[in-house]
Formats: sequence, structure tokens, C-alpha cells
Amino acid sequence: MSHVRDELASQPECWERAAALGAAGGLGLPEPGARVAVVGCGTSLFMAQAYAALREGAGQGETDAFAASEFPVSRPYDLVLALTRSGTTTEVLDVLAALRGRTPTVVVTADPATPVRDLADRLVVLDWADEKSVVQTRFATSALTLLRAHLGLHPADVVARAREALVAPLPEGLLECGQFTFLGRGWSVGLAREAALKMREAALAWTEAYPAMEYRHGPISVSTQGTATWMFGEAPDGLAEQVAGTGALWVAEPGDELLALVRAQRLAVELAERQGLTPDEPRHLTRSVVLREV
Repeated sequence: MSHVRDELASQPECWERAAALGAAGGLGLPEPGARVAVVGCGTSLFMAQAYAALREGAGQGETDAFAASEFPVSRPYDLVLALTRSGTTTEVLDVLAALRGRTPTVVVTADPATPVRDLADRLVVLDWADEKSVVQTRFATSALTLLRAHLGLHPADVVARAREALVAPLPEGLLECGQFTFLGRGWSVGLAREAALKMREAALAWTEAYPAMEYRHGPISVSTQGTATWMFGEAPDGLAEQVAGTGALWVAEPGDELLALVRAQRLAVELAERQGLTPDEPRHLTRSVVLREV
């Protein structure tokens, strides 16, 4: 069994720990009213986007999300929150170094014994959610669960439902599709982008992701028989019918959008293994992007 399968399956237990930690407070995470930026790379960027939409949507303050390489260091914020599983990603370390002594920083990481320790003002350590696989699953969703719980937005039943999502059959016909489009609204736009990334990393699949309303503005042209369109969250009126008219498979699930991401993770691993790929070691990728030694 691959590492990623074990790590994917352990998410409910990790979410329980993350939710308890986030609800307890005292971590230095953003307080209501603060103007906040969240940075990350790859999967962490998409979790940052999801959190930023959740926090601002909850009325807790202006919240921007940036790829670490594109962060505007001259822009004033009350706090900058960084997400980095490894604690070694060059672009994240560059942001923290540029802000040192100017803007308070908090980092959520799986490994505190890394260069991030010397650059962040505060660390939130989820070492029990660290992973052996290059492909991220449980660290990303645990970090987002921590942040949701801190916002008071962690659903009481989501852990039990995650266990169900890990064993329930995937939608019929999905594994036979050759192209996948993931759609989201609000905070689930980041989750849809992460689902597409998982499919590319693990299964080398042709995948795209868009805000749901943007799908109609061009991307729907790729939809046809043998493709799938997967909606994370409530679909805009008429969209399911439009997709059905293209001949594509329409997938939509009620309930918490994070559960849809879990099922998309499963799909990525299933597709990879069908092709004889090793999802723990995706092509051209490493656990962390380190551009220079620190």
C-alpha cells in the first residue's frame, strides 16, 4: 500500500486533533477585525485561498491569499499567516525574511526543526499530520480544519462523514473519464483547484478548475462524452442541465465541501494505480521546492 493511501485514510483522526487545537485558541492565529494575508505554494496556496474566503465571508476581517512568490511585501497587514508542510519552501522563507521585524507572522507547519523556525514570530506545529508521500493530503486538510475551527466554522459531524467519504463508492463512470473539471464557489474554489492539482500530481490527468460561474465563459467547450464536471458545493441555477447537454458526466454532492475534496483525493489515487503510477512519487516533483540552501 502506498503512503498516500494510509495518509488519506487517517484524515478523520487528524481532523479531530486539528479541530480541538483550533478551538482551544492561544495559537496566535488571526483575531476578528485584523487585516490578514495568507501565503503558501501549491497545495498550501489553495488552502490559503479557501481560508481567506471563509474568514472574510464570516465577517472576521479583510483576508487576502497569495502565492508566496507573488506576495506584495510593501502592502501593510496586521498579520501574515503562512502555510508550509515542510518549513523549507524557498518562496515562503523569502516572504518571512522580508517581513521580519515589520509585520507579525504565524506559520502552520508539520516540521518545526527547519529554517522556518528562525524566521516566523510564531509556529503552529501539526507534526502528527506530516506525510511521507510527496502528494499532500492530510496535512493540507488538517491545516484548513484547524483554521476553520478557529473561525468557529468546523461542522460537528464532518469527521464522521469523512469516514463515510473514505469508503463510499465513487460516482459511477467517473474512473472511466479522460478529462476532469472541478468547480467551486466561495471557499470551495480553492478546494476545486486543489482537487485538480491532486489529479495532475498523482495521476497525470487532464484536469482544470474554475469558479463555477466562470465555467460558462469558455471552459465548458471542452466538456463532452467521456469528460466529468465535478461541482464542490451548491451549483448555480441551470449549470447541471447545461453540463448534461454537453454529454459530460455531472457530479455534485450535498454537504460539506471538504468531503468532496477527500473523494477527489481518492479518485486521484485510484486513477494513478490503474495506470501503474506510484502516487507517492509524482513525476518531476519533490516534497519541497528548495531553490537554494538556507
